[in-house]
Amino acid sequence: MLNTALKLIKTIEDHGYIAYIVGGFVRDQLLGITSNDIDICTNARPSDIRSIFPNSCLPNEAYGSITVVVKNIRFEITTFRKEIRYLNNRKPIEFEYIDDLLEDLNRRDFRINTICMNKDGKIIDLLNGKEDLDKREIRTVGDSINKFSEDALRILRAVRFATSLNFSLSQEIKDAIIETRHYVRNLSFDRKKEELNKIFANVNVRYGIKLLLELGLDKELELTNLKDLKTFDDLIGIWTQLDVDNIYPFTKNERELMKQIREVLNSDINSFSLYKYGLYVNSIVADIKKIDRKKVTKMYQDLPIKCRTDILINGRDIMKLLARQPGGYLKEILIDIERQILIGKLENKKEILEKYILDHYHSTQD
Repeated sequence: MLNTALKLIKTIEDHGYIAYIVGGFVRDQLLGITSNDIDICTNARPSDIRSIFPNSCLPNEAYGSITVVVKNIRFEITTFRKEIRYLNNRKPIEFEYIDDLLEDLNRRDFRINTICMNKDGKIIDLLNGKEDLDKREIRTVGDSINKFSEDALRILRAVRFATSLNFSLSQEIKDAIIETRHYVRNLSFDRKKEELNKIFANVNVRYGIKLLLELGLDKELELTNLKDLKTFDDLIGIWTQLDVDNIYPFTKNERELMKQIREVLNSDINSFSLYKYGLYVNSIVADIKKIDRKKVTKMYQDLPIKCRTDILINGRDIMKLLARQPGGYLKEILIDIERQILIGKLENKKEILEKYILDHYHSTQD
């Protein structure tokens, strides 16, 4: 991946421009972390990049980025620029292309994301990002209040980077977040959820939550239950506890899962909940209630039936047995049989089920 990126940079420079790998990939290389995204910055304009790479695409030409795919690897190539004006503490709506690398780096968020690599693999560190890596600290490029006022997403990114890298936030950043945190309310719930997912899915999630609470971001994010959150390796289980699916974006399937998890949370894990909702939902409840998952899995495996089709008698069999036409009684009988099997009072054998039905329903009228 790195070799391909360096060849791509050389191709750009062979056309008379300058280019560098910048940001997360270089940072992660220096930290010994595997990274799958490579961003490239260059003084070549988008039209120049398109002429060099005819198969490139423009995900956001107005913002100066071009996507180039080489050997099935996606590279984002962005022209050096200076951002002049932002809209709603988030989007740069006025900028100009420039030719100076340092000026381009100065528009970026954190110093650890400004380290570059040239076509020879040499590190270019104009803003002392390596110093922050050595200190394991997150610091903004320039004034923190200005950075967070320009783009409030940087507030959540600061917490996310601190969480994922297990770095501290500089005192300047902490003070600036507290002063500007109200701007987080201007962010879309999609973008907030995207950053929160990365925090909640990280091995250092408890540290991330501590920072969110310490900085008062739980209120701005409308996460009133954050302080009581029980963490484990499942995002749906985490979001279920936060109870914000009425404001944050989720799929229909995710909402249904959260509803089911809450229903089991409000009762107990038993043969009926395992039968009705399955192992996944009950395992999430087990994690929240600090119940051993192995115990829940054993309970599920020991169920005499796991779905209605496992019952060794069906509606047609019942109609034939009772010599009756279809009707609402069939549902009543099947629910009763289902329950009796689950509580262990009926064995799931056809002759036993037939005897039970004849004994209890033979004289029942439509």
